[in-house]
Amino acid sequence: MKPVFIVNGFLESGKTEFIRYTLAQPYFQVRGKTLLIVCEEGEEEYDDVLLKKSRTVMEVIDEEEDFTPTQLLELEKKHKPERIIIEYNGMWNYKEMKLPFNWKIEQQITTIDASTFPMYFTNMKSLLAEMLRKSEMIIFNRCDGIEDLSSYKRNVKAINQQADIIFEDSEGEVNQIFEDDLPYNLNDPIIALDNEGYGIWYLDSLDNLERYIGKTIQFTAMVLKPEGFPKGYFVPGRMAMTCCADDMAFLGFACEYDKEDKLTNKQWVKVTAKVAREYFANYNGEGPVLKAVSVEQTKAPKEEVISFV
Repeated sequence: MKPVFIVNGFLESGKTEFIRYTLAQPYFQVRGKTLLIVCEEGEEEYDDVLLKKSRTVMEVIDEEEDFTPTQLLELEKKHKPERIIIEYNGMWNYKEMKLPFNWKIEQQITTIDASTFPMYFTNMKSLLAEMLRKSEMIIFNRCDGIEDLSSYKRNVKAINQQADIIFEDSEGEVNQIFEDDLPYNLNDPIIALDNEGYGIWYLDSLDNLERYIGKTIQFTAMVLKPEGFPKGYFVPGRMAMTCCADDMAFLGFACEYDKEDKLTNKQWVKVTAKVAREYFANYNGEGPVLKAVSVEQTKAPKEEVISFV
């Protein structure tokens, strides 16, 4: 079977840019020839040097009636490729696409210009839905200045629950944690954090502290009493492996507790606390400050170190 990779999306959604990036990667420059079938020519073009370096031959099919199994087989016979990439025309109904019997779709990717997504979603929802329905990866690019990306994600997930959704701006991938992805319920009276939950809560608090202000959280933590820390405060937190065993960090925020003097370094405690935003000298500004409701001695967890690897 001939492996086929399909990249679809509306005009100027970033299809060509994505394919060019892929062709330039060392892992893609493998043995054998790649046949690139372009069904829509936008402002972006393919550089001859890149095509030659990646052993890619390009063919253009710009009429939907010419995109037939017979025509595609002729191109396969002509070039004898190891793999095929199809840059599909977003205005052609993906549901009507027919490939040769010996071509197997390995991956389908849809690119979306985030700045025009609401317009296409409103006016061309049926065409867009056909693209999204079988895509394994959906890439929203040009996300700069768009605040409500979570609604974009919900709209896509309503059509395709399984797809990986990636948001990118001019700086690269947007590493935003959406409320729908949190492994805990923000409306619970007490938000109980397990190992995974603690790591996500810590990272999310750095970017979206407003979600947690006034909320009560509960977690198991190790006590840290930094030298020079103000009286009545300690840092409950967890050691975390951020990329490898040699890259360890203690993740925690300042916690106000009137019995802080009873605690010892490296003691394990169960902390229940309200989250606030306050100026804290050790932060050199405002940040998350916990207000302890209770701090109880407890056993060390089975996995003392949490991992982000």
